Amino acid sequence: MTNTPDQSPLGKTSAYQSQYAPELLFPIARQQKRDELQLTGALPFFGVDIWNGYELSWLNMRGKPQVAIATFTVPADSPNIIESKSFKLYLNSFNQTRLANQEALVELLREDVSAAAGAPVSVVVTMQEDFGRLKMGELDGLLLDRLDIEVDHYSPSPALLKATRGQPPVEETLVSHLLKSNCLVTGQPDWGSVQIHYIGQQIDQEGLLKYLIGFREHNEFHEQCVERIFVDIMRQCAPQKLAVYARYTRRGGLDINPWRANFSTSRPPNLRGARQ
Repeated sequence: MTNTPDQSPLGKTSAYQSQYAPELLFPIARQQKRDELQLTGALPFFGVDIWNGYELSWLNMRGKPQVAIATFTVPADSPNIIESKSFKLYLNSFNQTRLANQEALVELLREDVSAAAGAPVSVVVTMQEDFGRLKMGELDGLLLDRLDIEVDHYSPSPALLKATRGQPPVEETLVSHLLKSNCLVTGQPDWGSVQIHYIGQQIDQEGLLKYLIGFREHNEFHEQCVERIFVDIMRQCAPQKLAVYARYTRRGGLDINPWRANFSTSRPPNLRGARQ
């Protein structure tokens, strides 16, 4: 039977397990939402979902707690996303689990999360002695939020997306910190920043900002919102090249940062923003 979001731990009272329990991970098929976007066959993008887990702890073989930050890179063409509360419960199941070393932890994380996603997942664990090497940074680009606009519509409206016609193509990177959507199941707010890099006919910036603000009362998971933004821009504005990257604030010790692109470009940096 295919898992659905309402069957997940979201919105339900959950008992925290403190011993290793990989069965807590709850996969949800990506195609369920992609069908809404009429995405069948070959995907119009590639990309990754970058997860950062800040609440990771386990015991060494002498019972002493260890702490670290884990980064998971999940390919966008994997069959499944992993529901975030189940991910949180899974990571907390290591709290009283004894492991021989960091390598043993990474091996378990990679094996379990890859099995849930249905594709190989990259895992990097940063130990506490290396925390000082982690960097912060904001998304580069022209800030759309500078525009003085009037807004009265708070659901995604692709019709707001327009591009000039018959002019030479431009290359722009545009950024907004006004992205907000809501959890698909609980309706809890998800706050984020989004970067849009494109080459093509110039996109109307006021319309784009209104469109992004339109997610404010929209219920969808992070990965699904980013794919909706990508598909709507492609269909309405027809850029030659497009990349959409969102950095969401953490909830439950996790932040999720989806990136989708249709051209060869380096993967965006995993720099934690000020709100993360």
